[in-house]
Amino acid sequence: MENVTFQTGRMLATMNDTLPVVARQSGTIPAISVIILNYNGIPWLKRCLASLRCQTLFDQIEVVVADNASPDQSGSLAAELVRDWPRGYYLQNGANLGYAGGNNRAAKQARGRYLLFLNNDTWLEPNCLEHLLQEAEASGAMAVTPLLMDYADDTMQSTGGGGFDVFGLPIRGPSQWSHRQEIFSASGAALLIRREWFQKLGGFDDQFFMYAEEEDLCWRAKLAGGKVILAPSAKLHHRGAASVNPNGGEKVIEKRTSDAKRFYANRNCLLILLKNCQHLLLIMVPLQLTMLAVEAFFMGIVLRRWSFIKRAYIDAVWDCWRLRRHILAERRRVKKFRRHSDFWMLRFLRPRLNRWHEIQNCQRHGFPKVDAK
Repeated sequence: MENVTFQTGRMLATMNDTLPVVARQSGTIPAISVIILNYNGIPWLKRCLASLRCQTLFDQIEVVVADNASPDQSGSLAAELVRDWPRGYYLQNGANLGYAGGNNRAAKQARGRYLLFLNNDTWLEPNCLEHLLQEAEASGAMAVTPLLMDYADDTMQSTGGGGFDVFGLPIRGPSQWSHRQEIFSASGAALLIRREWFQKLGGFDDQFFMYAEEEDLCWRAKLAGGKVILAPSAKLHHRGAASVNPNGGEKVIEKRTSDAKRFYANRNCLLILLKNCQHLLLIMVPLQLTMLAVEAFFMGIVLRRWSFIKRAYIDAVWDCWRLRRHILAERRRVKKFRRHSDFWMLRFLRPRLNRWHEIQNCQRHGFPKVDAK
């Protein structure tokens, strides 16, 4: 097990345990534990943390910055930025554990009644957390997401997930966001969830590493009888795709992806279905596989690079087979807290296709550039 370094205020300790014990100040339990998973966040951390420092309920939150061994030294920057905060903590994971593993480890240290998983390429309007907490308490929701806007302006970026299409792929959330409303899944860039429910649901699936973890978690939340809501009164600005598509600074100026991103996205969308569908909705697995085969054929013609097809499509499917024991174990675990069947879940099936949004993005930014990494 790698060494784990955790800093709180001026206190620094190195642990070898699986679950490091954190030295904390005594006091009341925070309303919200804000967990920021950092990897190469030099361009974003200062503004993100400054916006948290300006929150109207700053005295009711704790902030945990967990660094996945960033090679750009942004971990050291994060440690310095939160050094004098009354409830600011820095956790060095010692390795790149991905979104799922890194957030899970930080969540084990959190004490808040709610956990807010927050991307480092975000900044919050001053009353964002206050409104998020108010909406969560008023609605009794298991999970809440704010209105996500572009980093540089107030253009609406995301209202969470509205459901899934016939292939089992996620569909964008509602186009009207003037009021609180139930959605299918929260945005992984800013996901507020009750801590006890995060624990009961098993947290994020470490096997996902990155991409689609929030959709998997919210699918399980729905199966357990929980409600996920959009709280548009809470406003947050998000760059998005900052690591895989950095050109343009604060604005996205092109569409860019990579072999690794497509591998994880394709594999994890299949894993969501294989883990969580009970019986009827398992029909979406062969449908999704067929769609991936057609897409792989098209991308092969356009890119003419076999390594991309192998990594993004063939390896993605094969890795699901490799994880078959994990899938079966997860199905047994989900069965224990399942309250809703596949027939009930049909209410989230939407006629619009996930790839329609991708086509719209291509019309806006052109055909995506694909990095061989």
